[in-house]
Amino acid sequence: MQIWVDADACPRVIKEILYRAAKRVQVTLTLVANQPMQTPPSPYIKTLQVPPGFDVADNRIVELLHPGDLVITADIPLAADVIEKGGFVIDPKGNLIDEENARERLSIRDFMSDLRDSGVETGGPAPFSKGDRQAFANQLDRWLAQHGA
Repeated sequence: MQIWVDADACPRVIKEILYRAAKRVQVTLTLVANQPMQTPPSPYIKTLQVPPGFDVADNRIVELLHPGDLVITADIPLAADVIEKGGFVIDPKGNLIDEENARERLSIRDFMSDLRDSGVETGGPAPFSKGDRQAFANQLDRWLAQHGA
């Protein structure tokens, strides 16, 4: 089992939580991005830089993912692909994404996209909060405990 991070859009504070968890439970953590990344020195923390392009990092994660791996992403299409391949997903706000709520989130995402395309101002996502950080840390700890890490 290993943890993959869709690192381009992942908040730094979430990466820091993941660095500590990888060292604590001795699980490989791989951050995938299309830009160079700085990480603390650890045999458990790796980076994978992919070429720039739409969904290049997402596609690489899905390609390398094994069933049972955990992926950290807020990208719903990536989450759906991970789940289809037998992986698990936690978003940076601490939500465990499963097959059922991934479909629901995809529908909402598509609906909001249609609204924006028709000229409706929909606003953006809520700002990342301390509560989100704590929810993520708690969900990650629960997941690691349940999956023997």
